[in-house]
Formats: sequence, structure tokens, C-alpha cells
Amino acid sequence: MGLKGVDDDMSGDVVAEPESDRKNGTDGKNGADGNGGGDDGGRVARRDDAVRAAVEQGLLGPDAPIAGLLDVTGIRASAAELRRAFAAVAAPGTPMLHAFAVKANPLVPVVRLLAGEGLGAEVASAGELALARAAGVPVERTVFDAPAKTRAELREALALGVAVNADSPQELARIDALRDAAGGTRSPLGIRVNPQLGPGTIGATSTATATSKFGVGLRDEGGREWVVRAFAERPWLTRLHAHIGSQGIPLSLLARGVAETYELAEEINARVGRRQIDTLDIGGGLSVTFASEAAEPTYTQYARLLAEVVPGLFDGRYGLVTEFGRSLLARHGTVLARVEYAKSSGGRRIAVTHAGVQVAPRTVYVPQAWPLRIAAYDGKGRPKEGAPVVQDVAGPACFSGDLLAEGRALPPLEQGDLAAALDTGAYYFGSHYSYNSLARPGVYGFVPDGGGGVAFAVVREPQSVAEIVAESGGAHADALTTLRATGSR
Repeated sequence: MGLKGVDDDMSGDVVAEPESDRKNGTDGKNGADGNGGGDDGGRVARRDDAVRAAVEQGLLGPDAPIAGLLDVTGIRASAAELRRAFAAVAAPGTPMLHAFAVKANPLVPVVRLLAGEGLGAEVASAGELALARAAGVPVERTVFDAPAKTRAELREALALGVAVNADSPQELARIDALRDAAGGTRSPLGIRVNPQLGPGTIGATSTATATSKFGVGLRDEGGREWVVRAFAERPWLTRLHAHIGSQGIPLSLLARGVAETYELAEEINARVGRRQIDTLDIGGGLSVTFASEAAEPTYTQYARLLAEVVPGLFDGRYGLVTEFGRSLLARHGTVLARVEYAKSSGGRRIAVTHAGVQVAPRTVYVPQAWPLRIAAYDGKGRPKEGAPVVQDVAGPACFSGDLLAEGRALPPLEQGDLAAALDTGAYYFGSHYSYNSLARPGVYGFVPDGGGGVAFAVVREPQSVAEIVAESGGAHADALTTLRATGSR
């Protein structure tokens, strides 16, 4: 079915602790986690334990004012839920690869953790491919998607045997030439199409608009016919790929996109007179509810909807690839920041913290689309009590808009307290913005240690000042002062 080496074992269920929930200046309601990790409310209690332990163990304090935490138990649970949900609706023996979208959290230990849970890797650059390889992801479980792949990147992918989805006619022509020059490739090859169904609620994460930069537009004049002809002329093209978008895309729109992709595959196979397309890559895109602990939408809901709308997708005739990212990781990450100062201005309380635009650029610049919940802890890492007070949670960068939250009702944050930005396990650790040369925070994974405590592991070391200087051209300090023009115009 074109999914060589994919592990079809859907074991690995996670049994979670029946821990109680609480409220901490946020909506703390928990149900079955679904895309949050199926642990029935244990996530909040694990987070509270981890925050307290992070302070006690010195991961956060006056000399370490910001840190990222990753809940390993929750990540494992999300991966298991994803696999269970799709296995439950697919015919036995259906080849299936769930490829983690590395862009969502490009940290090698995270990618390796998910690989150990049976997931592959979807990469969108040479850097992400290198991360996946460093994490030990087999090439047969790796998919390369990007709109601007260079010849060198394509050459490497084809030499390794990584699956590649061509994003445009020009890229397919480039693959033709590279494949011919190499005498073929082991790489499964396909084409990315754009059903052009329209946007979700966030334009920047909607990839099936009429003018999206991704894929071949099926509603453009001649677009659909070009795709059919491309397959007919290339018997080695065996995959069809579409990705409708991510955050803000409703399940109904995701399902429509998959349905149109399936129908196109059926049309192509009928036109060429054989089952040439043997694998459908349906992308990812499941949204996360950032406003509360609510679990919906879940992988189970999505898989059941697909089985209802596109029943042929799961009858065993096609191998399946998914590319989820945010929905696997978001719930299981927390950015912790020390409140350096508490002040007021114009009658508004302001907690000045060490987490702002450098870790949350989307939230700072587009807060209406990417709001974050904030939880308040005291200096010892205990949930803060007290009547909520309207306040701003500000970051350290030198511009007035550097706010994690504005006008938020929280227990009063005082100097030395901790502000926790919740649901930051996806994109927030991988999208560092070097404004004001602020350092990348350390990232630590955690699990219960079995004795009532918490065990931590370093995922990424905190960035040092020396590393900031080196990254900023420190080794070339004299480069411009010694540069002299020669000759004349």
C-alpha cells in the first residue's frame, strides 16, 4: 500500500492517575482529553506538581526567571489517543502513518519521544529533516512537505528515500530531472493539491483558500486536469496529499477537504485504469480549544466524522498518512515566568514578567487569534488564592504591546510570583523571537517519579549570554570595520 515499514500495532494505551482538578484563575474543567491526552483530568494536577517541583529543584528562580515544561505523560496519552481513534474506524491491516508535524515543536527529544510512541515525522525544511534524523525517525516514516524545496533538499530526500509531496508543477519537473539523473529513487512520491474550499477563522493558518501558496489549485482553470495528466504520465507517482489548514479550521471543512482528495484519487485511478494512487496523505489541522480545558474536538470525533463522510477512505484500499502537530503537543506545555515587578498605571495592575514576545510572538502580535490562558502561582510554585483582580501580564521586551494577557482577571500577581502561560507545548517553544537579544528559555520534560514527587529531564538547555553573542556575529566583530572598497565605479 506504499507505506513501507509502518508499524500497524496500535497498542500502547496509557493508564492515567485519577487526580482531581482545580481552578487557578482559569477555566479548570476537564473531561476526556481527546487531543489533550486521554487522562481524565490528571493534566492540571500534574502541572501543579511540576510547577512546585520546578521551583524546589531550582529550574526556576531569581537566576532562572523563565522555563518551559513539557508533560511527558500527557504527550504519550495524546499519541495513543490519535492511534486508537483512527485504528477504530479503519479496516484491519490498513497501512497507517501518523507523522508528527515537526514545526509544532522542533526539539529532538520531543520528536524521539513521539517516534517511540509509533509516530513518524512530517518535515518542512532541511533543518527539520536533520532534526528527525537526529531523533532516530526512520526515513520510511518521514514525509517532506514544503512550498520552496531547493534542488539540494530534494536531492537529499530522494537519496535517503524520504517521501516527498511535490507542491507545484515546477517542483514536479525538478523531481523528474533529479529522479532521472539518479536512475530512480526509493522515495514514495506524490502531489499536494489545494481543494480551494475557503478559509477557517484564522486566515494565516488556512491553506485551502483560493489564493493559498500551497499545492495545485483544483478549481483553477486546467488545474484538476493537469493533476490527472501528471499521474497518468508518471506511474511512479503513488500519493495524493492535501492539508486544509490548522487552528481555526472546523471539522466539517477538514472533512470536506479529505472527501475531495479521496474523490480525486478515485478519479485518477479510474482514468489511468489501475490503482496507481495507493496512499492518501490527509494532513493534520485539528484545532485546540485555547479558551478552556475543554477537550473538543477530539481525534475520535474527527476519525468518526471522516468514516461517515468518506467511508471509502478506511476500507483498506488506501494507505493513510496524517500530519498532526498542535493537537498533539499544545495542552502539554507550560511557559513559566517569574514576576520581576508588580506595578500599576492608570489604575491598571501590571505584572512585568520574563515571558513575552520572545516566546509568544503570535499571541503578542495577534492576541485576538492566539489568546493564552494564564495561571497564577506564588513564589514557591503553589497555586495562588485570592479574589481575581483585573491586570495585565506583560513581557520583558521594550515595546508597549509586549503583553501575554491584557485586562485578565487573575489572583493578584506580586513580585516573585509566577505567571504560567498554558497550552504552549506547540509552536511556543519552537518560534523563539530574538527581540532585545532575549535568551531562549530552557525546556524540561517531567513525569511523576512514583514517590509523590516529579522527575525532570533537560530537553533544551537555557541559552547563555555567550551563545547570544556568538549567534549575533561575535566571531566577526571586525568584519565591517576592516572592509574596504577597492577600485572605482
